[in-house]
Amino acid sequence: MRLEDAQKIIFRPYITERTFDQIARENKICFMVANKASKTQIASAIEALYEVKVRAVNTMRSIGGKKAFVRLVPEDSATDLATKLGLV
Repeated sequence: MRLEDAQKIIFRPYITERTFDQIARENKICFMVANKASKTQIASAIEALYEVKVRAVNTMRSIGGKKAFVRLVPEDSATDLATKLGLV
């Protein structure tokens, strides 16, 4: 996936107390994503933008938009990615 396309799918990280706990406990990180993005597109975009491997993607629609909870493979750390993004 091209970086331009990935940036149209992934808007920004989404951090709350709950999602912050998921970074450490479940190796998951949450992002706000495009409403029409599929789980496969989200996984490809995350891998292209941040050079990590995605294990699974769960999505949820809320009033604020669509959220994607991205679980990384054990070899890649969500804590390291959050640090790279300036969230920690």
